[in-house]
Amino acid sequence: MTQEDILKSFTISKFLIKIIAEDNLSLPAYKGSTFRGAFGIAFKKVCCIQRQVTCDTCILKEKCAYSFIFESSPQKNAENLSNLDEIPRPFVIEPPLTTKKEFFPGDELEFSFILFGKAIEYLPYMIYAFSQLGKIGIGKNRGKFKLKQITDENGAIVYDGATETINKTDTTTLLDFIRFAGINTLHLSFITPTRIKYEGHYIDKPEFHIIMRTLLRRISSLMYFYCGKQLELDYKNLISLSRNSIIKKSNLNWVDWERYSSRQDIRMKLGGFVGDVVYEGDFKPFLPLLTLGEYTHIGKNCTFGLGKYKIKTGKGKNVSE
Repeated sequence: MTQEDILKSFTISKFLIKIIAEDNLSLPAYKGSTFRGAFGIAFKKVCCIQRQVTCDTCILKEKCAYSFIFESSPQKNAENLSNLDEIPRPFVIEPPLTTKKEFFPGDELEFSFILFGKAIEYLPYMIYAFSQLGKIGIGKNRGKFKLKQITDENGAIVYDGATETINKTDTTTLLDFIRFAGINTLHLSFITPTRIKYEGHYIDKPEFHIIMRTLLRRISSLMYFYCGKQLELDYKNLISLSRNSIIKKSNLNWVDWERYSSRQDIRMKLGGFVGDVVYEGDFKPFLPLLTLGEYTHIGKNCTFGLGKYKIKTGKGKNVSE
């Protein structure tokens, strides 16, 4: 599988969502878990017609939008990765990065929503769920908001809140902007807490081969289950090559934050590293995976927006620029 084949096979749509507060909104400093949890509740109310039945025993599971998006599991006839109880969810919510907690009527918030593969077909359900979430309310005081607008990466309007109309959208084509330059310095900027487990422990020093192992697992799973393609690469050789890249400079901090899980009725501490790492090596073989990773995120709890990073060259520019 060539670099171009990888990018053609992995279909992505990214959207910018704009909402306007109608009540006072009281949100945590990191808002990813709040948006993810509230969206899940609204999505289930929109889609589920057997609310007293859990998804794993529901007779409608195979055809249900909620089950597909939020409680996906390998199909019985899946040839690969069938030993997994759960598979990665086919979406990422990138919450507002502001640490501001209090918002007032008329205030606007923006956040991104990314869909992978077959999940893109369910976009109308998701738009309706976000609209209904505004009426249900979000945050500890259940403040209500209005879904103002949704645009795609090119700025085209996908949903207009004034007319409540949905327009057709196209998938993102990464080939349009990626440049396979022969760079030997790679700067990764980790924007949200990144939780990567290696050999049973969460790491605070992301060696390049660990980054690539994690990306290969996540991208191969998403591609197989949602895009209907296998990531046909020489994994062993790629991992071997990735060990040749070393950390030249690192400026990372560990950030702890908590979320409340209503499903488990517990508070969970979800720490991760943020900051910048500069690597030296030959990165051309890894650019497609690294570029996809900007959309998929990396590590644990990606649906909350954790594991967000940007790629920069040694000159401080994004590879995609």
